[in-house]
Amino acid sequence: MKNIHPTAIVSGEAKLAPGVEVGAFAMIGPGCEVAEGCVIAPRATLDRNVRLDRNVRVGIGAVLGGDPQDLKFQGEETTVEIGEGTVIREYSTINRGTSESFKTTVGRSCFIMSYVHLAHDCHLGDGVILANGVQLAGHVRIDDRATLSGLSAVHQFVRIGRHAFVGGCSRVSKDIPPFLKAVGNPIKLYGLNTVGLQRAGFDEPTLRELKRAYRLFFNSDLNITQALERAEADLEQRPEVKELMRFLEASGRGVVV
Repeated sequence: MKNIHPTAIVSGEAKLAPGVEVGAFAMIGPGCEVAEGCVIAPRATLDRNVRLDRNVRVGIGAVLGGDPQDLKFQGEETTVEIGEGTVIREYSTINRGTSESFKTTVGRSCFIMSYVHLAHDCHLGDGVILANGVQLAGHVRIDDRATLSGLSAVHQFVRIGRHAFVGGCSRVSKDIPPFLKAVGNPIKLYGLNTVGLQRAGFDEPTLRELKRAYRLFFNSDLNITQALERAEADLEQRPEVKELMRFLEASGRGVVV
């Protein structure tokens, strides 16, 4: 059974599963698909082509599925896709993708706090936390369980690695490697995200080897290319160390140091 407030407006082209709750004056537009257990708060808007997996909660006044703010957009059919159990709080905005990827995606069990903006073609992994007022430009990628503190702004095409932590009011103009913490304007690295990694269950040998990798890449006289060569010989090739190395090799914008 659906619980739809009589003042809500739901398009005849939208699909709502049983158990969906839609609050007063909410709007759900054409092409939207809302799975079981989702809650759409009062005055929230799913503009068009928004797909919510099970148990997603959308806060008061949030707007999902608006047109991308990109002058190249020519009205292509694109989507916003939100993973199971994600919470999107009040007045956040998530725009649809462009023809670059045709979608904007948020993974499972993410926490998007109030007044956050996700521009077109952003892609978030699972368990990502974006605190109040975080602003993402287009084409930003954030990997699993990364955390961005309040009022941080991220430049287009930046990638933030898995389990990274960004401090508040930071201006993120380059890639942030996985497992590290960074803060500031200009932003700088401040070592391993030790507390976050311990909470996530990383064991001591892995933390020790990641600390060695950090010193090699960011606290030595070697450039990244030289450090990568040294890492192959000097570091224990644990999966997390290899992940850090692959991230550095693949970085398009360069990494924060």
